[in-house]
Amino acid sequence: MALDKYLRGEDPRQVLEKRMREEGRLPPGQSATIKWPVLHTGDVPRFDPKTWDFRAGGLVESPLELSWEAFTALPQSSVVSDFHCVTKWSTFDNRWEGVAFREILRRLRPRPEATHVMVLGHVGPARYGYSTNAPLADLDRDDVLFASRHNGKDLEPDHGGPLRLVVPHLYAWKSAKWVRGLIFMEGDKAGYWERLGYHMYGDPFKEQRFSEE
Repeated sequence: MALDKYLRGEDPRQVLEKRMREEGRLPPGQSATIKWPVLHTGDVPRFDPKTWDFRAGGLVESPLELSWEAFTALPQSSVVSDFHCVTKWSTFDNRWEGVAFREILRRLRPRPEATHVMVLGHVGPARYGYSTNAPLADLDRDDVLFASRHNGKDLEPDHGGPLRLVVPHLYAWKSAKWVRGLIFMEGDKAGYWERLGYHMYGDPFKEQRFSEE
């Protein structure tokens, strides 16, 4: 259908944007994009499956440390969701494949006092150079997962491969690239961009881009 409109002189991106707006899927202040822009802080880390590991701890009953082989052996899931960047572009109907966040939760068993999670990402030479915070309730959802594939292909390094967190209902900086760990916390703490003035929660439909908004 989009191709037919293009042949009639209509811009596919504008057609998509109009449809998403009519369906209530385009947050205020956002524009639809057909491409997937690349944005991140720091260098793209080199992935070595022999040394890569994933660690999760804090206020949990059973801390985890998993190799790449062990992580990818966990049950796999797929979800289709939209993706909204704080820089005001959105992509739609992304198919993600990977490990559901709830698979990790079942193994960790968070303690009752754990209310928030710090997500740790690997950037540059540092093991953890990036972090972002989220309420545990916002991660304990059907559509939140650790994605290793996007639209039928392995996730490219520029987009967070081999593994990124995907939290569709929050701005995309919460969907940490190159994710390597989790810390379960009692109370909220600011991560990398939050310390620089970004919103502690980041709801696209409320335009919660910065802390004063």
